[in-house]
This record gives sequence, C-alpha cells and structure tokens, in this order.
Amino acid sequence: MSYKHNDANYKFFQHKQCEFFPCHKINDSNEFNCLFCYCPLYMLKERCGGNFKYTENGIKDCSKCTVPHGKYGYDHVMSKMIDVMRTSKKDK
Repeated sequence: MSYKHNDANYKFFQHKQCEFFPCHKINDSNEFNCLFCYCPLYMLKERCGGNFKYTENGIKDCSKCTVPHGKYGYDHVMSKMIDVMRTSKKDK
C-alpha cells in the first residue's frame, strides 16, 4: 500500500518500474514519492530547503536530498513555488 497524504492522491505518485526507483536511499520505498522526479526547487540554490552540497566545481549536488520525495514533499515544494516564480520572472 502506498502512502497518501490526507487522501490527496494528486500529491503522491510512484513509478516502481523505473530503473532508478528509488533514486535516493530511504527506509521505506512504499513512502517514496516520484511526483517531483526532477526537483523544481533546484534553481533556488540555498533557499530550496533541502539537504544538498556544492561540489568542488560549484555544481549543486542533491543526491542525498529526499525532501521532494518524502511524506510532506508536495507541501514543501508548493510552499516554495512563489520563490521559483519570482526567481524565474524575466525583468522588463
């Protein structure tokens, strides 16, 4: 049985047939949320709220971050989307 946050099915998705599932080490793969396969918060850099580090080359490494894949990942990502929109807004 898969986790469903408040029975809101739109907040949770799994693709167990994916060759990378789960793409991060976790305790319970039944709770792994694939909805944000590629994190939409990457562009926020330090403001994303996730567990990341920068490589020696200055590239953001999110391989140890499970924030978007966790129990409250959807809620966290949605709470940051206003920052994503502001960051991506084109100056006129």
